[in-house]
Amino acid sequence: MSGCKVCGSTDKHGTGGPFSTGRELVEFVYNAHEGTVRDQLIEGGGYATNCQGCNAAFTLKTFVDTCPECGGVHAIAPVHRSGEHIQFAGKDFEIKK
Repeated sequence: MSGCKVCGSTDKHGTGGPFSTGRELVEFVYNAHEGTVRDQLIEGGGYATNCQGCNAAFTLKTFVDTCPECGGVHAIAPVHRSGEHIQFAGKDFEIKK
């Protein structure tokens, strides 16, 4: 059995995976390892990006983060090492705390 692409674990993480796109990737990272991945700081201070909902500039500092202007939820899987893989959950997606 192959391991999790995020951490090497053989645990199941539900649907999607680290190479999913859009909302599916955001939900995958948000839920991975019972939520422990989503709030981890990204090495190097994060990725400078533009919100895919409102186009405001911001820095994605954790693996799941929100745009400070519109609240748009973005994520990147830890397996990726560049900001070009940031995915957007869509304008109607909300983080449930």
